Amino acid sequence: MSASRISLFCSLGFAAALLLATALRLWLGLRQIRHVQRHRERVPEAFAGVIGVEAHRKAADYTSARQRVGLWHTLFSAVVVLGWTLLGGLQWLAGLNSAAFGSGLGAQLLLLAEFGLIGALLDLPWDLWRTFGLESRFGFNRSTPALFAADQLKGLLLGAALMAPLALLVLWLMRISDWWWLWAWAGFAGFSLAMMVIFPTWIAPLFNRFEPLPDGEVKTRAQDLMRRCGFALQGLYVMDGSRRSAHANAYFTGIGSARRVVLFDTLLGQLDALQIEAVLAHEVGHYKRRHIQQRLVLTLAMSLGGFALLGWLASRSWFYTGLGFQPDLLAGNAAAALILFSLALPVFGVFVTPLGAGWSRRHEFEADAYAAEHSDAHALGSALLRMYRDNASTLTPDPWFVRFYYSHPPALQRLARLGLPAAPAVPA
Repeated sequence: MSASRISLFCSLGFAAALLLATALRLWLGLRQIRHVQRHRERVPEAFAGVIGVEAHRKAADYTSARQRVGLWHTLFSAVVVLGWTLLGGLQWLAGLNSAAFGSGLGAQLLLLAEFGLIGALLDLPWDLWRTFGLESRFGFNRSTPALFAADQLKGLLLGAALMAPLALLVLWLMRISDWWWLWAWAGFAGFSLAMMVIFPTWIAPLFNRFEPLPDGEVKTRAQDLMRRCGFALQGLYVMDGSRRSAHANAYFTGIGSARRVVLFDTLLGQLDALQIEAVLAHEVGHYKRRHIQQRLVLTLAMSLGGFALLGWLASRSWFYTGLGFQPDLLAGNAAAALILFSLALPVFGVFVTPLGAGWSRRHEFEADAYAAEHSDAHALGSALLRMYRDNASTLTPDPWFVRFYYSHPPALQRLARLGLPAAPAVPA
């Protein structure tokens, strides 16, 4: 088959995949809205008397509003991808760069930076609307325009400082070795491992304040739990999440001496000591059941496959031309290969999203089981429901939407796995 035919086949295949992926996401989003609104007026029987009708309605309206924004963002993102690729946006930008700066490493790094900056600017209105429109409308936003701007600027500068050296290394390796993809993956793997130490220790404190969990019943219970579980960590921290949002959460982060459990300060204001102990046991369960290690291994394995695929595609002219990048701009432009791959991969990745989501939900069930074993199942159940209620998370999601997207199981499934046929009481 001629190169032109292969290129045409790739263009048509990519366009079809983009159309199908977008249609699938829109269909799932519309299903979610319809299903949630259909059950808006009636609290599920298992939660009757525990979750009020008004709270249930708020969750339905919040879920639907978020999903509607997501639908429009999905359409917008599809147009952006199409504009960068088949409509010639990347070709135009690379042509300007090539004419002005040539094709050296510096020029290629600049092309990557320009692409990233344009992407951030295109997403900025959506971030603004979610924060000061959607989140404010439902009473969750506590950020200010000044804080939002500071976060955006810090994120941009930090991203440039961290990613520029890694990108420059990859571009240089692409010039000097046919096996560049393997060495690039090794660099990426080292960077990823380093970030698991650097992020909780140095980066996260640039955006939030982290303080040790204060003395009291919560800390005493937490320390007793850690001893029972044989779990040593760098510390238990409280994060000032209330500075930006009323949402509450907890998470485990870091590896080795940098591993820690972080509680949002909003969570401490919502749950009692026994409930917080149960939530902490859930987070410890992720580590004890080796979920962190499994996810790290999977990430590294998938990234190796991704680099290997990119290494093969980058040497095929039809990969570029099939995505709207013409041959006259190919000479020495490794940055184009990285950008085109970053645009195409999520399009096809949509179709394997349910696999990752299902795996994540299984991990959540296992962590719940660990928490029930080392703490109190009823306390965990009531804590989960309090978080569902206060975060306005719907209790009636669409089953297909759950299978495709949900990284955490719906409330009813989690309670059933905990052996709680009816919802436990939730403190006011």
